[in-house]
Amino acid sequence: MFEFINQELEELKKTGLYRSLRLIDLKKHKIFCSNDYLGLSQHPKVKEKAIETIKAFGFGAGASRLISGNTAIHEELEKKIARFKKREAAVIFPTGYMANLGAITSLVNENDTVIIDRLNHASIIDACRLSKAKLQVYAHKDMSALEKILQRSDKYRRRLIVTDAVFSMDGDIAPIKEICGLGKKYNAMTMADYAHATGVIEIEGEPDIVMGTLSKAIGSIGGFIAGSLELIDYLRNKARSFIYTTALPPSACAASLAALEIIETDPEPLRNLRINSRFFKSETPIIPIIIGDAVKTMEISAKLFDRGIFVSGIRPPTVPEGQSRLRITVTATHTKEDLECLASSLQELITDKLLFDVRSER
Repeated sequence: MFEFINQELEELKKTGLYRSLRLIDLKKHKIFCSNDYLGLSQHPKVKEKAIETIKAFGFGAGASRLISGNTAIHEELEKKIARFKKREAAVIFPTGYMANLGAITSLVNENDTVIIDRLNHASIIDACRLSKAKLQVYAHKDMSALEKILQRSDKYRRRLIVTDAVFSMDGDIAPIKEICGLGKKYNAMTMADYAHATGVIEIEGEPDIVMGTLSKAIGSIGGFIAGSLELIDYLRNKARSFIYTTALPPSACAASLAALEIIETDPEPLRNLRINSRFFKSETPIIPIIIGDAVKTMEISAKLFDRGIFVSGIRPPTVPEGQSRLRITVTATHTKEDLECLASSLQELITDKLLFDVRSER
């Protein structure tokens, strides 16, 4: 009955698309593929706050927020996020994936259209498909293409434009101000996913719906939507991924609160992150090196791993065919020696010309 499983697994292996888990030894490997951009998951204050809260509340929340899983810490975190994002209110979800799923499927259905950037994250794409709204895709960051879609889409009841703020595989920044301008011009809702921007970079523009995660620069776990009081009240009543799932552990909320406090009061982690990003001539901590071939990409990743450097190889369907890459991420905790070691290893394993060309395109 399941012969197809082995056949498909063998095909994945032949084409370099087979995925397996790597066991990481932090004593042996320097991690250059973590989204813990500010290093806050390891910050003493974050760990202390989580431990303190476990002692007081236990670990699991025990139920959904609407049953018995709501605590003062959950509500405090939502108020903190709303202030941090300069919005009236916020609602937290167990993951960023669930935040996108809950918001998009609540706001649009088969009577509507959702318009997205071609390089948006998989969680956005999956949410759009599940919503049953007409999915329309514009070329990456192409505002002329977006406007043309809006011009011919006035037959729909609602129009929702969704974009990543910082694109997770390329590290480039969305033109959010221009997108918001088009949204106002054509009476369309705008939503931006700040998963890789929150705590890292400020981007001009005021989307109607702000999505973000607590699992990247915040160093904890969870996702959120921030916006107007009416929007958040609506999502608490409509978002299935909020209503029908167990609440975040109170300790995770406490860790996020501690991390946000550090971001607001201690400029050093962000300053270090920006210095390290500039080492690779990047605006953001994400530095893609396009290899092209999936098999070759994984070979280079394996050779780096053998040298004690962990850089993930990213392949289709995460990126387009022929666009397999090394996705390097730097963090605030990397030293100059770490960065120089990575750069020298890349120059040995990839030609100087290739590395130079990739940098110059950014």
